[in-house]
This record gives sequence, structure tokens and C-alpha cells, in this order.
Amino acid sequence: MRKRPLILQSDFGTSDGAVSAMYGVAYGVDQELKISDLTHEIPQYDIWEASYRLIQTLSYWPEGSVFVSVVDPGVGSTRRSIVVETKAGQYIVSPDNGTLTHIKRMIGLKQARVIDERVNRLPNSGESYTFHGRDIYAYTGARLAAGVITFEEVGPQVDVESVIELPIVEAIYDGEKVRGTIDVLDVRFGSLWTNISRDLFKKLGVDHGGRVEISIENGTRTLYKNILAYAKSFADVYVGEPLVYVNSLDCMAVAINQGSFARAYNIGTGTSWRITIRKAPRLVYENESQVFEG
Repeated sequence: MRKRPLILQSDFGTSDGAVSAMYGVAYGVDQELKISDLTHEIPQYDIWEASYRLIQTLSYWPEGSVFVSVVDPGVGSTRRSIVVETKAGQYIVSPDNGTLTHIKRMIGLKQARVIDERVNRLPNSGESYTFHGRDIYAYTGARLAAGVITFEEVGPQVDVESVIELPIVEAIYDGEKVRGTIDVLDVRFGSLWTNISRDLFKKLGVDHGGRVEISIENGTRTLYKNILAYAKSFADVYVGEPLVYVNSLDCMAVAINQGSFARAYNIGTGTSWRITIRKAPRLVYENESQVFEG
């Protein structure tokens, strides 16, 4: 059987030996495996971001690729350890704690199986209850990627509808404005990535170069309100100027050209962070432009 790529994600960081131990376990299964890292810089215990980074990445990997995602604040509890097959044909090994939320909703799950630890657990690790990423997930993922086991040999099948999802707030268009949540940051550059799809945004009838009014709230507080350009790319606005654009997931994002929008305005992420976008009244931004030119 041809070996499959093995891709690892965690909140372990790389300042100690945890990630290296996972590599070691995988190579112990088969030294010819091709192992890659998605990221090991997920914020500690942040299941939501783990879910988002999977949806950001998974579709670009070939059918049959095996992902191991370990963000596991419930390690040692009764939460399930599962492997799912997506409708696109990739596999994900993960605790069943919400990590698969975006994959389940946006790509879909074909099958799910609970890991049978009697056979899919690193030998002689049975007394370890705190490093399932190494002892169960890396080991099972490597065995699946190497063809040592088939998907059916992972363990008993369970209903894909039973796979746990985190709460989601759907983006909406009410005939005048679109409203959604700030799901995650483009970490390195501080852009805000929303759950407002490009198709939903298009209902506003704004073309590239047009202006939109955005407001950002957290609970009952409005943290930001301004009129921004809708740009194709960062190069369409001045350095330091904010903009709205379509990100790599085909959703709307907000940024500052060569700056961090999140840091500048102290913006966070999650379902309590709401963003509203509407078409800016033409008179407003034309007057603003005249004042600026004057």
C-alpha cells in the first residue's frame, strides 16, 4: 500500500521535546513516512483555532492524507479519541472535543471511528494518561498513513452526527447589511478573518474600489466603526490604511496595510466578537475625500 502524507498540528510549541517525541513515535512505525507540520503554535487549549487551522489547510492536501491534531484540554477525561474520513477523502486523528467543527460543517464527514486503544496505542504506554498526542494520536495516525492498519481497523464506527461541534454563529444578510463573527486572526499580520463569505458580501453590491462601513462589537461595546475601502489586495491602499478584502478562505477580512489591525484596535476573536458591514453612503465618503484633499 502506498504511504500517505502525515501532517501534525498541536498547541505544544517547539521549545521542548513534545513534538519531537510525536515524530519519533511516527518514525518508529515507519521510517519512510513523510511527515509535515501544520502548526504547533495553536494558543494553549484553543480548540476553536485548532478547528479553524484545519479548515484553512486540509483541502490543499491530497486525498488520503492523514492529519493528527492535538489540542486536548480534556486529556485523561471521558472524551472520545476518534479518526474521521472527510468527504474529500482525507483522515483526521483527534480528540472529539470540537476540533472537527469547521471540517464537519464546511467539507463534511463521511465516516467516523473511535480509536480502539487495545491495538492502536504505543506499546508499553498504558500507564500514561497525559500524552495521548504521542501515545495514541501520533501512533494511530502513523499506522494509518503507513498502511499498517486500514481505516476500518482504527476501531468501531460511530455516527458522524455524534461528532462534537463548537457553537457557531451563522453570518447573515438582512437586505441592508451583512453581519458575522471574527473567527480568527491572520496571526503574523494581525488581520481579522470573519465568517462572512464573499458570496454573502456580494449581496451588498459593492465593487472593488468601493467603500463599506464596518463596525466591530464585543458584547454591547462598539470597539471600531469606520468607512474602509474594499480592495483586491493590500497594494490597492496606502501604507497604514485599513481595508476590507477577500482572504484565502474566500471570506471577508479586515486589515491595515503593513500593520496589525488586531493590535491597533485591541480586537479579539470568537463568537462574542461581531462585525457588521454595509455599503457606505456615497455622499459620506465623497465628502470625506474632499475634506482630505482640502
